[in-house]
Amino acid sequence: MTARGWALFSLMGVVWGIPYLMIKVAVEDLSPSVVVFARCALGAALLLPFALRQGGLGRGVRDHWKPMLAFAVIEIIGPWWTLTDAERHLSSSTAGLLIAGVPIVGVLLARFFGAGERVGVRRITGLGLGLGGVAVLTAPHLTGGDARSLAEVLVTVIGYATAPLIAARYLKDVPTLQLITPCLALAAVVYAPAAFLTRPATVPSGEVLAALAGLGVVCTAIAFVAFLELIKEVGPTRAGVITYVNPAVAVAAGALLLGEDLTLGIGMAFTLILAGSVLATAAAGPRRQVRRVPWSTRQTSRADGRVESP
Repeated sequence: MTARGWALFSLMGVVWGIPYLMIKVAVEDLSPSVVVFARCALGAALLLPFALRQGGLGRGVRDHWKPMLAFAVIEIIGPWWTLTDAERHLSSSTAGLLIAGVPIVGVLLARFFGAGERVGVRRITGLGLGLGGVAVLTAPHLTGGDARSLAEVLVTVIGYATAPLIAARYLKDVPTLQLITPCLALAAVVYAPAAFLTRPATVPSGEVLAALAGLGVVCTAIAFVAFLELIKEVGPTRAGVITYVNPAVAVAAGALLLGEDLTLGIGMAFTLILAGSVLATAAAGPRRQVRRVPWSTRQTSRADGRVESP
């Protein structure tokens, strides 16, 4: 990986590790629709002047509107609401750990996009370990409202694993700002009615407003630009490896700032998911080249001088 790739990777590892903390703070006082709307609207407003200055915004949307619409729905409109709603019942660290399954799902989905590599024993082992980690983490939550929250996080995982593949295959020629700005604007428009109907009766606390600002500025505007550049730099599968780092940041932030418990189950789940993701997304080793030997050379000489075929 180049120095630029490592810089983008390091940035993404942090800025997409803290949204879970900020979402948890915001949903204490606000509805998921309000949180998603504010995040998208602020991100779009910050990026729009730069996109307009760069030029070609309208042409980019006109020429690529179908894959852009798919990207917006699968990466933002669906997953951001389901993740935000899930955190009303799940801790931020649990949500962050579950999202670590994105590379595992990405390996499976990549085959449908023609980007999959050979799945050998190592990758199958990784998939098994990752799924085991998810099972350890989710087992205590499989009752009541938590079951719905787990399903919502699963939707988020599938969306996060699919969208980079769409971007890499169909949108690689679209400049980053021309892609993410209209997607965020569309998401804001979609959630505006629900956000208006569920708006708070009073002005939220300073802590909640700070969380919304962080989500919009750091975790959306800055993060998306960096992420799409990372995809172009190293490809969608390797870019998804940032979710190795995100859970550690999410767990640490939840423990330090929200007082969330660090249990043995969380430790086991983190170890299994991390190990599984590394194995599942590891580059496949070079295939052994089988040298075909002409039939005439397969004959072997006997001690008596006669020739026989094996």
